[in-house]
Amino acid sequence: RGVVERLDMTVFEHSYSVEGGELYAPQLMLGVWLYAYALGITSARQVERRLVEDLAFRYLAAGERMDNWALSAFRRRHGRALNDAFTQVLEWAQSMGMVKLGRVAIDSTRIAASACRDRVDSEQALRATRAQLRRQVRNWQKAADRDDAEPGGLEVAIGELNKALEELPRRLERLNKSGLKKLSRTDEDARFLRQRGGFALGYTGEIAVSDDHLIVAQRVTQNATDNGSLLPMIDEVRQRCGAVPGAALADSGFFSVANLEQMEQQNIDGYVPDSNLACELNLGVRCRGRVYAAAHRRMRAKLRSPAGQAAYARRKAVVEPVFGVLKQQRGMRQFRTRGLEKVNGEFTLATLAYNITRLQALMAA
Repeated sequence: RGVVERLDMTVFEHSYSVEGGELYAPQLMLGVWLYAYALGITSARQVERRLVEDLAFRYLAAGERMDNWALSAFRRRHGRALNDAFTQVLEWAQSMGMVKLGRVAIDSTRIAASACRDRVDSEQALRATRAQLRRQVRNWQKAADRDDAEPGGLEVAIGELNKALEELPRRLERLNKSGLKKLSRTDEDARFLRQRGGFALGYTGEIAVSDDHLIVAQRVTQNATDNGSLLPMIDEVRQRCGAVPGAALADSGFFSVANLEQMEQQNIDGYVPDSNLACELNLGVRCRGRVYAAAHRRMRAKLRSPAGQAAYARRKAVVEPVFGVLKQQRGMRQFRTRGLEKVNGEFTLATLAYNITRLQALMAA
């Protein structure tokens, strides 16, 4: 609650209309949600129950009985304000001498969407559905012609089938506009992304973590691969913290020659192996992949040196425990909201709660 009282809530307050109805104070709503995410509670209905049963929740809500509709609406509508609060907490940490930008580790993970992977449109499935509905309409029309007693029920059913047929061209048009082979009907922004064990319908959560285990940049994307995310994440760090990190650590998924060249131009000490070199570093087997670019050759030489190997080894110790806390301890394996903008707000809420608890631990140490 003390952290929330330090925040400038202007962005939250400006999102409300002057003519709006009775609302809960955004300070109370934010404090409740941050405490909930710190405990791994992401369901608005569970938070509503805790506001009755749990003394800590009742204290943060100042005795207000917030319903799950109000809680869900707050989380959905305040993505921009949550983003501002995330930056404010980083600025506060910097003012206390934290947020060390000498070295940051960047990584990503797949987070499932709030969508059923069976409710998906593809061109083949839509054409098969259309053929099936047409056959069913013809069969029921023949049955209605034979049954002269009470045709009303069949006529209603045939009308519903015709409505479903009329909807199919619109669904096919949405699919073609998306440029995808498969499109979720529940969450059109979600994507089928490769992960260990197969494909997941969801999003890619990306974070940059400092040496003191604070998240200094975060975002959610639809990216199927990571090599286009390295430079944007470094730019996110610069926007959040006002400075470019001195060194950047990332795994081989973020590798590209263009990334290496851009980091050299920005005087960033990068440690990003290609896939062959990553196998060498992890398994100790010398790789024989060809090297065509000078920046690539320099990266291999640096990572094969004892100092480079020691620096790169810090990546797992810095960033992966943070994802472990977010996903294993705090339940960020699946989003509760739908749409890229809303899941970005939800991820910001989860990372903001993490940073606050991490700051408390650093201050107590």
